[in-house]
Amino acid sequence: MNKVYRHGQILKLVRAQHLHTQEELADALRAQGISATQVTLSRDIRELGLVKTPDGYSQTSNPSAPSVPGFDSIAREFLLDVRIAQNLLVLRTPPGHANALASALDNAEWPEVTGTIAGDDTVLVVAPDAEAAGLLRSKFLHLLK
Repeated sequence: MNKVYRHGQILKLVRAQHLHTQEELADALRAQGISATQVTLSRDIRELGLVKTPDGYSQTSNPSAPSVPGFDSIAREFLLDVRIAQNLLVLRTPPGHANALASALDNAEWPEVTGTIAGDDTVLVVAPDAEAAGLLRSKFLHLLK
């Protein structure tokens, strides 16, 4: 499991559940098939800017708090190849990283992206037309440099 994916799952869990301890957080992650040591969870909690409240862990609203990396940094780390087919793009990643890349792209809310579908090492990106797909391909290739 990579750090970006684990951070995303931690944020989903603390938003959906009242988790008061690191042990409860570790159990919730384990239920999703994600193992993390106490040291790793402590670091993740600090990096995500989580604080303990009477209702459990919560993300601070402090804009200077660390956040989950954006699409550009995730793409620079995991994007391996870009192929285009009319209004579709196929993005290749190392095994297990396609979901993080697709999720980050969805969150980036680029107007040229209609939607994404992620497998294990492949992301299908749907653009509204071939012209938008060409623009997207250029953006992706720029990130590979």
